[in-house]
Formats: sequence, structure tokens, C-alpha cells
Amino acid sequence: MSGIAYQLKNVRRDKLSILTFLLPIILGLAVNVFSNFELSETSEPVYGVVNDHLTNEQTQWLRSVGKVKSYKNQEQLHQAVNDPASQLIGVAADGNALKTFLSGDEWSLYQTLGQKIPAMYAQREDASSVKVDIHFAKSNGDWLKRLFLVITMVTAMFMGCTFNAMNIIGEKEEGIAMINKIIPMTRREYLIQKIFLGFCGAAVSAILTACICIRLNSTLVVALLGLIVLSAFIAGLLGLFIGYFSSNMMVGIVYIKLVMILYLAPPILFYLLIPENSSLRLYSFILPSSCTFYGLMDLLNGRFESILYYCGILAIHCVLGLTFYLFIIGRRKAMEEI
Repeated sequence: MSGIAYQLKNVRRDKLSILTFLLPIILGLAVNVFSNFELSETSEPVYGVVNDHLTNEQTQWLRSVGKVKSYKNQEQLHQAVNDPASQLIGVAADGNALKTFLSGDEWSLYQTLGQKIPAMYAQREDASSVKVDIHFAKSNGDWLKRLFLVITMVTAMFMGCTFNAMNIIGEKEEGIAMINKIIPMTRREYLIQKIFLGFCGAAVSAILTACICIRLNSTLVVALLGLIVLSAFIAGLLGLFIGYFSSNMMVGIVYIKLVMILYLAPPILFYLLIPENSSLRLYSFILPSSCTFYGLMDLLNGRFESILYYCGILAIHCVLGLTFYLFIIGRRKAMEEI
């Protein structure tokens, strides 16, 4: 326990690990806060008019096809239309008709709409005689929220890799690694001490993120914990490998960044580009984070039947990774004794 307490004390000095722990939680809060944001709302056209220059009928019709924003005079309206940051369509009365003016740098959608507004207004009575059924497209907001949430949770699980790697590299540079070789510590105790805090930190970070963003039920909790525990253990093992092969802090940081890219980016691309029923999905399981990513997405989509399958593959990765690490450190110890 004293060794674990010493490792816990080191956490306060490792700013990178603290940031890695807190960042997913902050991102989870942001995803939760902006979960009701709909991109479709930002696409509603806005029409600029001068106060009292349109009739009530013209104003009411404009409000029926978009938002209306009023300005004190023509000069202010032209300034607003010419603002590069706006997609404002200027509208003015032309007798009983309407005319529009644009800056010319609008999106093609708004340019086309601005050109059609006079004709649409002129034919408003004909259009009112036509029965129109509006079928709203299903919003993609929930899908995007789930995708961002899964990316955030996978990032949280990577915290164990960062902490374990930085901890081992720091001990190498401070000479503590040499002391560890002569103190009476078994290989089992060393592994528990090195992987415990990174594993726990990654698991706690992912669990807190899930509690913030996901409505948990009993079935979801069990499946989610299985994915988190196995994925956090694998991330901790990756940190041990990086710490073992890194000769100094700069090399270790480069390795961490490379492993982080491989840990996060490919699963996102695989999920978006490879069909679920494609045989190529099987090859993506070479990366354990792919199983984590697919499992979390299935959980959030309400599909629980595949979670045991993903957990089984993650367990195989855990066994193979731990076996390989024990093999290389055992071989190194044997070489040192010769």
C-alpha cells in the first residue's frame, strides 16, 4: 500500500495526467449542455427590413417564410446585408410587390432564395390554394451527440496510458527505477503498483463522464462497466509498454501522441466508413479501442446483444497484452542476470 500511496502522491506533480483526467469530464459537460442544439435551427433564413417600410400583409408573409429583423434606416440595413458574417437577405417594398438585394457573398442557398422571394410573394395566393403536407426529417442531433460522447469516453479511458507512461519515464529520469530493481518487490507487486492508479483514473474519468451524459439503467450500467474496466486495463497496459520503451521524457511524449492517434482516430473512421455487416469490420478488432467504440455506440443506440461479444474480444486483448509485457520484462531480467 505504501507504494500505491507514493504513486498517488506523484499524480499531483503530473499536470499532463491531471489534464487528461479532467478534459473528458469537461467535454462531457459541454456535450450535455449543448445536447439540445439543433443545426436545422441555424438554417432558417433571416430577412432584413426597414421599420414601417412594408405593409402589415408583406411583413406577415415574410414572417411565415422565415425570420424578420428590423432596422432603423436603409443605411443600417445595407450595412447588415453586406456584413460578411451574415446571410441576411434585404427586402424592400416595390409598390404592392417585394424586391430583394444581396451582398453577393451569401451561400448559394440564400442567393437562390433571395432571387425567388419576389416571385413567391406575387404567387402567394396561388400557393395558398395548394395543400401542402410537411414531413420533418429526423434530426441528426442525437446521432452526433452519441458520437461526441463516445469519442469523449474513449479519450477518458486513455488517461491510464498517459499516467502510467509518464510515471515510469519520470522514475527512470529521477533514478527511482534503479532503486526498484534492488528493493524486495515481486513482479506481481510491481505490476499492481504501476497499473493500479492509471487503470483507476481512466475508469473513474469514464464513469464520471457517463454519469453526466447518459441516463443509466441497470442493464446499461453492467454492460458499460464491463467495457470501461476492460478498456481502462488495456490503456494502462499501453502505458507500461510506452514507459518500458521510452528512454526519456521527450521520446515518451512522442510515443504517447502517436499511440493516442492510433487509439482514437482509426475506430472513428472504421465506424463511419465500414458497413457493420462488412467483413472488414473484423480486421478493425486488431485495435482494442475499436471494440470499445463499437460497444459504446451500440449501448447508446439501445443494442445490448453485441456487448458480450465485444467484451470477449477486449478480454483476449487484455490477456495477450499482459502476457507479452510479462514476456519482455522477463526476457530483459534474464539478460541482465547473464
